[in-house]
Amino acid sequence: MIDPRRLRVLRALADHGTVTAAGQALHLTPSAVSQQLVALESEVGQDLLHRKGRRVWLTAAGELLVEHATAVIAELDRAEARLAAYAAGETGRVRVAAFASAITQVVAPAIVALRASAPGVSVVVHDAERSLPMLLDGEIDIAVTVEYWASAGDDDQRVVRTPLYAEPFDAVLPPGHRLTDQNEVNLSDLASDDWVAPLPGNPCRDVLVVACEGVGFTPRITHTSDDFRAEAALVAAGGGVALIPRTALTGVEPARVRPIAVDPPTRRVFAAVRRGREDHPLILAVQSALRKAVTQSC
Repeated sequence: MIDPRRLRVLRALADHGTVTAAGQALHLTPSAVSQQLVALESEVGQDLLHRKGRRVWLTAAGELLVEHATAVIAELDRAEARLAAYAAGETGRVRVAAFASAITQVVAPAIVALRASAPGVSVVVHDAERSLPMLLDGEIDIAVTVEYWASAGDDDQRVVRTPLYAEPFDAVLPPGHRLTDQNEVNLSDLASDDWVAPLPGNPCRDVLVVACEGVGFTPRITHTSDDFRAEAALVAAGGGVALIPRTALTGVEPARVRPIAVDPPTRRVFAAVRRGREDHPLILAVQSALRKAVTQSC
């Protein structure tokens, strides 16, 4: 018999690449991860890992077993969801991770609505730009995250997505900028400007860089912040121009915000759950509240 708990360890190693990172995701020591993997190899009677010093990587048999591990873990999650559905009406907690503007525009209003429609559902919110890894590691139940046109997207079959809304990025200009008298601007017209941008690793910075490169220039980034309001404040102080998602611009002086004229960068926001848990009644209740909040605020 193959222990499904050890399949989760193998799946975590495939996801994170190292024994140490897999252990951190599963809250296990590296030694415990190694012991579980050795035991799993004994159970299946085949080598699942190549080992060289401290480095490990999957053998062909290991890659094959990872595919089955994905299916087994999804079925276990599905069994849990069906048991929860059988005990309909049971109260519980749902952990949601979302980026800041989605928390403001969608998640917080959904929590207010749930107090009336499903008072037994408790929602715990985490502010996170990259929440899909948290979802796959089991740290959260729902990830409200984005898919940018600038990215290749994530087609991970372990995730079930529900689209929520889409929004463009707008240009934010400093007072007195040469383009403030235009109704909309071409991104290429900002090639000579300094830029205010998110920190490296933030998907919105990737959007900016790819969009600018797509029209023939590399943005000259002079100031950085992961807070959109801070970005807008730096622009207002003359620090440069910025590209910011439209819903994150609430409260920014409209005279300085201009749409991008041609093919504006867009972020598509969706709610994601692990496959097998999409019919869990508590998750269904929260997702329904998120969709209703979108129709009212976006």
